[in-house]
Amino acid sequence: MTGGPYGGCVINSSAGLTLYTTLGCHLCEELETWLALLGPETPALRRIEVAGDAALLQRYGERIPVLRDASGNELERGFEPARLAAWLEARGWLDHAAWQRAQGVDAPAEPEPEGAVMHNGRRYLGGLGGSRGED
Repeated sequence: MTGGPYGGCVINSSAGLTLYTTLGCHLCEELETWLALLGPETPALRRIEVAGDAALLQRYGERIPVLRDASGNELERGFEPARLAAWLEARGWLDHAAWQRAQGVDAPAEPEPEGAVMHNGRRYLGGLGGSRGED
């Protein structure tokens, strides 16, 4: 490990990380997003597709995404920011400033579509189209 540009540590590229994943895994994408956010530099990430290998599918199929370090330590549910942060911190890889900024924010809030109206717990795009409560 070496010092990062923000005072944190970066993952030695020779150590790298392995992500057990599969095509279309939105949780894997979330993990990768958080991993890029919580480290001062993007680590060398080797992606392994589990669907093409029966042994990997058996081992990781219901557990993906699984992040594994060069020592063989695995992290399940790394898409949960607090779990990923703790795992990275235990290895000296956490960008503490980035984690402080990210705490309390699970995902960027999507802006409400223009013209959307909430009524009885439902969101209507383009308004309700007609009068309400005039009957």
